[in-house]
This record gives sequence, structure tokens and C-alpha cells, in this order.
Amino acid sequence: MNIVILDGYTENPGDLSWEGFEKLGNLTVYDRTDEKDILDRIKDAEIVITNKTPLNEATITLSPSLKYIGILATGYNVVDIVSAKKQNIIVTNIPTYGTAAVAQFAISLLLEVCHHIGEHNRSVQEGKWSNCKDFCYWDYPLIELDGKTIGIIGFGKIGQNVARIASSLGMKILAYDAFQNPELENETCHYATLDTLFANSDVISLHAPLLKETQGIINKENIAKMKDGVIILNNSRGPLIVEEDLREALLSHKVAGAAVDVVSSEPIKKDNPLLGIPNCIITPHISWAPIEARARLMEVAVKNLAAFLKGSPINVVNR
Repeated sequence: MNIVILDGYTENPGDLSWEGFEKLGNLTVYDRTDEKDILDRIKDAEIVITNKTPLNEATITLSPSLKYIGILATGYNVVDIVSAKKQNIIVTNIPTYGTAAVAQFAISLLLEVCHHIGEHNRSVQEGKWSNCKDFCYWDYPLIELDGKTIGIIGFGKIGQNVARIASSLGMKILAYDAFQNPELENETCHYATLDTLFANSDVISLHAPLLKETQGIINKENIAKMKDGVIILNNSRGPLIVEEDLREALLSHKVAGAAVDVVSSEPIKKDNPLLGIPNCIITPHISWAPIEARARLMEVAVKNLAAFLKGSPINVVNR
């Protein structure tokens, strides 16, 4: 059984092992694959593993040996799952592996907006504190979160974990989700309509999947419904935000600050509207990347393939 991993570097830059896959077949691992090389690299493969390398209808149709596509991520829009199903190709994903890591990173983004720890460290290293006439200084407004309200759009496992951490900081929770579980509500956590969430949240954190209903949910019209000085966080999917609209709101200070780990096109393009905005923090899509989370991802990916080879596939996205 020939197994080809098209873009293994981000999952395993050398601190994990591919041993689990090696036990299941003849493994070839590429760190990265350009689109022009995809067909040549998978022409003899029954099993293809991909993270962000796209497998479209043409590629799938022209790969007669292909029986299984494993995606090293939760999102599966890089694969044409309809075409795969037509060709009787099983496609699997990794449904939960980074819940704790992504929630932790969301709160880290929030705390960085509130305290600008990185920038204050830089200023100290550059000598500003040594030359200061006072015993302390701060270059940005500092924000206390206790008593403030965080609106969480997308209240699945990650959103719920963000709520748990935010609650420990003394924050109140407003949650929006298409599927509500009343058992999650309590004295400080309540479901709300989107308009209520926009109007009453001091912080808005995005944890929704990218769907027709959620694409561009942070736009000019909805920003106008928000509190002046709101903080916006996104480490879910970049296209949930209309970036030009957020840029305008940041420059006018309608939005006091934003912190995003994802953008509309990745790697970020040099002309992205959010670049160069002083009150916008951007990190390079690393919420998922602690070694503990990547190790879980690897373990699930291997289990997915092993289950398929035994005739009982799991985590299938194109049944």
C-alpha cells in the first residue's frame, strides 16, 4: 500500500515521528508540494495524506489508484469531497485534537491586546525603562477584564473552553450558536441573538466554522451594532471577517483592537488590509501548533487510516 504525504512539514517539522504511518504501508513524505507536482507525486498512491495541498476534481479524476484521502486538519475544504465520493474514495478529517490549545491561544490574543506584553518587553530591552524618570510606564492603555462581557460566536467545544477560561478571569459570557444546549447556561453564561451579542459585548471572539451563514459575519453593518471600543478576536477561519471593513473600524477606533491568527488568504498577502494597523495583532496561524496538539492530530490521523484499512472507516466527511 503506497502512502504519500503531500505537505508534512507543518504537522511534523522534525519533532514528531511518522512511524505510525510507516507501519501501515510504503510511506513517502514531502515537506511541501506545489500544485503542478501533485499528480506526479500521487500517481501510484492508494493513500494520500494532505493538510493544505488542494485535491480538486481534476486531480481526483486523474488518480485511478487513489482509495483514501486523509486530511491533517479539521477543515476539509481543500478536498473536493463530492468528486471523491463519485470515485468511491473515502475522505477523513481530524475532528477534535486542538480544543485546549486553540482556546488557550484565543485568550492569549486577548491578554496581549489588553497588556501588549510583547511590545513592553521590547521597549525595556531597547533601554526605555533604564532611561525612565519614573519607576514605571506604559505605552498602551491597559485593560482589566474582570466584569466585562465576551461574546463568543460559535459555541462548540472550543468556544465552550474559551468561555471557561474567560469565566475564570471574571468575565460574563454571551454565546451564539445555531445549536443550543441549555445545560451550558448559568448565572454568568447565556445564549443570545447575534444582535444582542454585538450590542453588549466588550470582546467578541470567533469560533465558528466557515459556512455560507458565517462568511463575512464581521462586516461594516455588524460592526456598527457593536460597542465603541470593542475588541475582536479570530483564531477560527479568516474569511469570517471582511478585512477591509475591520481595517476601517480599527483606524476610526470604533474597534479598539483586534487580534487574529487567521486571515482570508494564507500565507498572508503583502497587501492584506490588516497589515500595518497599530491596533491589530496578527500571528501566523499557530493556535493549533503546540506539540501536544500536533501529537494528538498525528495519533488520530494514523487511527483513521488504520480503521479504513480494516474496512471500518471513521471520521469520514463524504459518506
